[in-house]
Amino acid sequence: MRRVAQSILIIGSGLIGTSIGMAMSRAGAKVYLVDRDPAVAARAEQLGGGHAALPSNDPDVVIVAVPPRDVADVAAAALRDWPSSTVTDVCSVKGVPMRALSATGADMTRWVGGHPMAGREVTGPEGARRELFNDRVWVVAPSDSASAERIAAVTHIAVTCGATPVQMSADDHDRAVALTSHVPQVLSSVLAGRVGAASADHVQVSGQGLRDMTRIAASDPELWTEILSANPGPVRQVLEGLIIDLERVRDALAADAPDALRDMLERGNEGRAAIPGKHGGESTEYDIVPVLIADEPGALSEVFVAAGGAGFNLEDVRIDHVLGRPSGLVEVSVRVGLGDDLAAALRERGFDVRY
Repeated sequence: MRRVAQSILIIGSGLIGTSIGMAMSRAGAKVYLVDRDPAVAARAEQLGGGHAALPSNDPDVVIVAVPPRDVADVAAAALRDWPSSTVTDVCSVKGVPMRALSATGADMTRWVGGHPMAGREVTGPEGARRELFNDRVWVVAPSDSASAERIAAVTHIAVTCGATPVQMSADDHDRAVALTSHVPQVLSSVLAGRVGAASADHVQVSGQGLRDMTRIAASDPELWTEILSANPGPVRQVLEGLIIDLERVRDALAADAPDALRDMLERGNEGRAAIPGKHGGESTEYDIVPVLIADEPGALSEVFVAAGGAGFNLEDVRIDHVLGRPSGLVEVSVRVGLGDDLAAALRERGFDVRY
């Protein structure tokens, strides 16, 4: 078999499947697309995701991009129908589908689980982007019997799509994503549910922090019901720890114990610093320079052009719309120590800097 996939069949032409198809097609691979709804596969083809057809011969790799509940059955059929192909998936849970697949008697020597850690709050091929996986982690979780060549074929797809492959076992993956992905979704949705039940007067004073915390609450409820249901043990374990932490905060507030509150906040600082930063390196602190701009086409790009023209590399940016005014507050981040210089440069160019 080839270590580099030249032909790929993607089963499931939604956001992830079509995005992979776009990236691999750009790299020169022959990509085939199928979907339970032929119209979806046809639309994915129109968007550049590949050809809405089945290959005439075994593809090098079959990618199963279907909901979690269907992964085992679809993967078993793929391993049966394409007897020389490597088969992988994109499911955000690895242990349950792999054990269900193994129970079917499928050839697990050709199974290499995968999980690109990327997504959007939209579904379907219309939301697909060929750069969706750039600089994102792509977990490769092979079966115990998968060969090095099979693993290499899936790893190559991850690299070609712009991702950083990380190999780990299925169970390690599920414990990791319970903390880094699944529980954050639960917390975001629970908090957003509280917002939905609040009075309009309270909601109108929402700040950027609430928007940041509830962004992923816009995710697909059906998909996330499946994901959470497929990873119950690790998710429950993380939630139980969080409940203990929240009870300590509640008790500290009731007892007027600022030291306990400070300890919680300091541990949060430490945990935030442990999250990988730019290019996967250590988390980095930045100077943040707020700039008030008009809410109109081209206003944001003018800030970027001015900063670049003055020789500054912007490390990050976020936007907060101003309540009741057609304007937005743009917070641009630069390396520590450069904030004063950037603020001065933007003021010289006529920007309303709030630094």
